[in-house]
Amino acid sequence: MSAPLDRLSAGALSWLSGNLDRFDPFSAGAPSAPLGRAKAALELALLCHCAARLPDPPEALGEAGALVRKLWQDPDLPRLFADIPKHGSTYALIYAALAPDTIDDTQVRAALAGLDAELLAPQGKSAYQRIEIRHYADKAGIRHTVEPYAELLPDSPLVAFRAAEPGDPASQDGAPLSEPQAYAVTHTAFYLGDFGRTAPGLAGRALAHARDLVDRLLVHCVEHDRWDLAAELVLTQYILGSEPLDTPSGAAAVECLVRAQRPDGAIPGRSAALRADPSAPGTEFFRKAYHTTLVTALMALVVTSPRPS
Repeated sequence: MSAPLDRLSAGALSWLSGNLDRFDPFSAGAPSAPLGRAKAALELALLCHCAARLPDPPEALGEAGALVRKLWQDPDLPRLFADIPKHGSTYALIYAALAPDTIDDTQVRAALAGLDAELLAPQGKSAYQRIEIRHYADKAGIRHTVEPYAELLPDSPLVAFRAAEPGDPASQDGAPLSEPQAYAVTHTAFYLGDFGRTAPGLAGRALAHARDLVDRLLVHCVEHDRWDLAAELVLTQYILGSEPLDTPSGAAAVECLVRAQRPDGAIPGRSAALRADPSAPGTEFFRKAYHTTLVTALMALVVTSPRPS
């Protein structure tokens, strides 16, 4: 493991392990809103799911995995999704897709049985939304009617989005894409490449375009200290077949994250502009810091692991 990624991984995992009580949606230290509580638990499960597939899973996630196994057998967790009107059905699908092995899956099966068929159909959804649904439905082993990835690729953010040129009035702060578009690019890569597990299916001009778009986004993120998106884009570079530390933009992004990381291992927010105040109460600091810290840990673990054969 490279020294910068080693530092990022060890620090981030240490901070996450020290704040597991806040990932438990039913603990006193958890975020107050149902959306925030559910999102934190699902993201921790995603980290554990991806780490468990690595050749050498980190021991630092042992307690996190135990918490996820406990929560995934608790009937109160899927009930929490019902209190999130816009995202509840999708969260239930993700919950089922990320279920750990060797648990009593009674609650998981009940969640799948309660899914509306409309969620698992392509109608009314963008190519990006259909890619997301297909990814989690396939992982959960549930039938759906979403098209194959090959049919969705031409309209996906990785291929269809075009970077704004300098001075373009549609570009805010000189950004190649808007923030929602940039996250759609990274998440599309995550789903197509199963977070570094498989090839995303791009080749030729489409692959070159996607790599160039990610490179431009990374340069902008480093210039503006946009830490969360930088971490996601470094992982996207890896999924697209590059070795991030061998690219100027990827290496610069990793160094940017190293500078942002606190001595306790946390990345204190999505960006320098949105960083948490060091004196903020524990719950507020966690709310602002946990996602970027978790994504940084995931990126470092995946990028430094051997590519699956």
